[in-house]
Amino acid sequence: MRATFNTLFGRLFGLLLVAIVLAHVLAIFWFHHYGRPPPPPPEAFVEQPDGTLKPLHKEPRPWFSGPLVPLTFQFISLIIAAWYGAKLLSRPIQRLSAAAERLSVDLDSPPLVESGPREARQAASTFNLMQKRIREQVSQRARMLGAVSHDLRTPLSRLKLRLEQIEDTRLQGQMRQDLDDMIGMLDATLSYLHEQRTSETRHWLDVQALVESLSENAQDQGRDVQFSGTCTPLQVQPMALRSCLNNLIDNALRYAGMARVELADSRGALVIRVIDNGPGIAADKREAVFEPFFRLEGSRNRNSGGVGLGMTIAKEAVERLGGHLSLEDTPGGGLTAVMWLPRG
Repeated sequence: MRATFNTLFGRLFGLLLVAIVLAHVLAIFWFHHYGRPPPPPPEAFVEQPDGTLKPLHKEPRPWFSGPLVPLTFQFISLIIAAWYGAKLLSRPIQRLSAAAERLSVDLDSPPLVESGPREARQAASTFNLMQKRIREQVSQRARMLGAVSHDLRTPLSRLKLRLEQIEDTRLQGQMRQDLDDMIGMLDATLSYLHEQRTSETRHWLDVQALVESLSENAQDQGRDVQFSGTCTPLQVQPMALRSCLNNLIDNALRYAGMARVELADSRGALVIRVIDNGPGIAADKREAVFEPFFRLEGSRNRNSGGVGLGMTIAKEAVERLGGHLSLEDTPGGGLTAVMWLPRG
């Protein structure tokens, strides 16, 4: 019997049953005391001189003795029971929804507490098992790709040494370029996998100081990087944000030779724009550039550097911070990367 009422159905049914029984018991009790009065006794009439009987004056019944009070109580009690029952039904769904949202941002988010009615415990247990399996699969995939990428570096390094024995200078240069591209792809893959495995805690960060530092470092290296705007500190994953900004700035420098970083702060969010005046990207290709190893033809290809992981790393870093990254046209020509980061 106890197991039956430990289910969501049992709790809701019991709640409504108790509310209905209490409402009816009160109604019966009320009408028992304030119901229709019995007929008056004979002595309650006074004989008039003309021989007629006149009833004695009776005290008026109180206003609360009518049916309005018990009916109002029944109505209110049923409304409260329905409200609490709906809350009882929606609470496990809200907990599951919040856990799914945390999981979409961080695979290492804490598991659901397996408490409450039987259905809620089963749902929490299933969700925790799913989270564990996803985490194991991602970790296994990362280990496998990392091992393959790492092990390939050794034969590629040997090939670079053996290139010195080739007498054809032109062929040697072409093969060295191909090997450098392959090694660059392996390094980028390892960096990408490291970004995926990293579970960084959030800290308050002076984003304005970070952007100023990145701009000044680039200027010291002779690069054209400008900075404007102000903002207050933001709670972020510092390494993830730095990685994202570095990739966006490097992307702008690679294809346009310049970059301009603008900060636009508000109460709800911080918007960071990385602007260039390069060739830009067609609107129908902007989502595709966030795919791993995707490269556009023309100016944005392997010959200009990169292996197609920079934008992927940047997008995933922003999403781990709860924001989103999009690409827009720069007025006058070029590409603008818009990073939206929520506050709170």
